[in-house]
Amino acid sequence: MATVCVPLAKGFEEIEAVSLIDVMRRGGIEVIVAGVNEELVTGANGITIKADTDIKNVVAEDLDMVVLPGGWDGTHALAEDPTVQSLLKEMKAKEKIVGAICAAPFALKAAGVLGERYTCYPSVEEQIGNLEGYTDKEKVVIDGNVMTSRGPGTAICFGLAIVRKLVGEATYNELKAGLLADYC
Repeated sequence: MATVCVPLAKGFEEIEAVSLIDVMRRGGIEVIVAGVNEELVTGANGITIKADTDIKNVVAEDLDMVVLPGGWDGTHALAEDPTVQSLLKEMKAKEKIVGAICAAPFALKAAGVLGERYTCYPSVEEQIGNLEGYTDKEKVVIDGNVMTSRGPGTAICFGLAIVRKLVGEATYNELKAGLLADYC
């Protein structure tokens, strides 16, 4: 079974985090929700989620992927947290998958793990800086072991793309049909 860590920092985007966690778990992926400096993490819209563990307890060796939800405050916290940044760098060094949605590719860039091609929430690409590699034409961009997505409206598609990559085409197709996500 594949294992994915979803770090949550105060100000995370709830639709993205919950959609990703839900879709991945439906796809048979073990998802570890890791709080950054708190067990009860409050999102950008006031929804609080209880983390499974603290990010300091997460070990890259035990993971297949780390995926970051967006939300500006949460993204900046992920970009500034030394444990999260170290985990992302270790995932890249071990040639494991990293991903981010919405504003969170900014945190991948801070760790030096963002791919050449990526997508993100409109206007965040200006803060990331690699405008040549940015596209707003795809819901999900896969560049080697880096996966990125645009924002709240693409979260289910992003979760499905992660299931496809980690679990396989058959599970992806079954889950996509069951979620009525033909738009992905």
